[in-house]
Amino acid sequence: WESKDLLNWRYIEPSKWPLEDNCAPAALSVRDTMYIFQSTFQQRPIFYTTEPETGKLKFFNRWMPLLPDTIGPWDPAIFYDKDTDRWFMYWGSSNVYPIYGRELDHSQRLIYKGDIKKLLYLHPEIHGWERFGFNHASPIKPFIEGAWMTKHNGKYYLQYGAPGTEYNVYANGTYVGDDPLGPFTYAPYNPISYKPGGFMCGAGHGNTFQDNYGNYWNTGTPWIAINWNFERRIAMFPTFFDKDDQMHANTRFGDFPHYLPSKTLTNKDELFTGWMVLSYKKPAVASSVMDTFRVANVTDENPRTFWVANTNGNAEYVTIDLQKVYNVKAVQIHFVDYKSDIFDNDLSRVYTQYKFFASSDGNNWNVIVDLSKIKQDRPNGYFELDRPINARYVKYENVYMPTPNLAVSDIRVFGNSNGNMPETPKDLKVVRDKDERNAFIKWDKVEGAVGYNILWGIKKDKLYQTYQVWADQKEELELRALTVGQDYYFAIEAFNENGVSKVSKIVYLK
Repeated sequence: WESKDLLNWRYIEPSKWPLEDNCAPAALSVRDTMYIFQSTFQQRPIFYTTEPETGKLKFFNRWMPLLPDTIGPWDPAIFYDKDTDRWFMYWGSSNVYPIYGRELDHSQRLIYKGDIKKLLYLHPEIHGWERFGFNHASPIKPFIEGAWMTKHNGKYYLQYGAPGTEYNVYANGTYVGDDPLGPFTYAPYNPISYKPGGFMCGAGHGNTFQDNYGNYWNTGTPWIAINWNFERRIAMFPTFFDKDDQMHANTRFGDFPHYLPSKTLTNKDELFTGWMVLSYKKPAVASSVMDTFRVANVTDENPRTFWVANTNGNAEYVTIDLQKVYNVKAVQIHFVDYKSDIFDNDLSRVYTQYKFFASSDGNNWNVIVDLSKIKQDRPNGYFELDRPINARYVKYENVYMPTPNLAVSDIRVFGNSNGNMPETPKDLKVVRDKDERNAFIKWDKVEGAVGYNILWGIKKDKLYQTYQVWADQKEELELRALTVGQDYYFAIEAFNENGVSKVSKIVYLK
């Protein structure tokens, strides 16, 4: 894929790639050359291109030397240290083996140089967030993978994904060192990218890069797991190094609309539009419903539940009642590959066509999105309106769906109202468990709130972590992501369709 602005993307069909069904490749751009190397336990080539926009790949190294059995390199990352003109590879994806590292010799076509180094293991008995399972509650031994190296202010940040792909708590952490091959020290503020709550959960297994303005972004793979345990999407969150060089990605409202950066960012929240979700748990009706795939699923903010129509024809629709008139600014739709028979990307038939309408009274409708004449695949279509519209009802109307079933997990409506902001949550209590990896959090209910953000960090001015909780759940949370022996600070904020409350008083947790 190619983009000049992180918004508009063009698909590129590459030559020679992939050689086989592969995942988690290494990709690195150095000066005018991009290098690509797949995950493998066998001998495979390193490709390169100086014309990535054409998709033309050439062999840089026809066969990388074979590594000892079981070591890999599976899930590799290549790092170039421009200050020392040295090259390195990091790899590993296992709940047995560590993250490995080894120097590469560019003069010999990036073959291995020196010894293999064992760099990182997980320590879930100390780091609560490294525990496996939904909300870190499974006894299964966790997995470490997704290595990536970033150099900042002379320090080497060796990042890794844990504890496993298929749950809400998939996250990225980092160790920091003075040399590309260590030794490395665990960052006490881990994880650096963590999104266990909200619509799209999970933030692990990606990379860190800079945009045209020098802003950092950390990518990850949120959890879908409908057709396959490891079914995912791709997310990217604005990322920062603070005055103490603490690395942190901002996942607060990370699945709400954000502005595209047009300059170097100075505030971690400045890209958030302030447009709130208006459709959460709002009533919906549909033209038809297949079996138990009820239409209420399209407003539950859960990508693993979905509505299925009886047909995939152009008579199918969904209408959402927002229950009052709001200033609607954007809509988003997420389709599901339910019993799909499509396993290719033939653009002559693999595309979606549909319309969105808005109405203030349910009788008079205005078209706000019209894709009825455009043949483009949009499995997760997001549309900002040219002009905001005051509306109580939003209607999706199907035109063309290539798959046998019309299945939609969520229709999300964003905007604002001129009502009151929610009150700041009161009486925040945080109690540490005997197992210091866990804390029990409670707060008073806020009338009219749609949800809450639990904020925490290792200093009062570093509340970089966020756990979103919906207001129709209990006013409590068991947080199982803490590090033994580490002190924390907590706060909470509420949000509704009008905006976000002020942050509560900070609570210290020893």
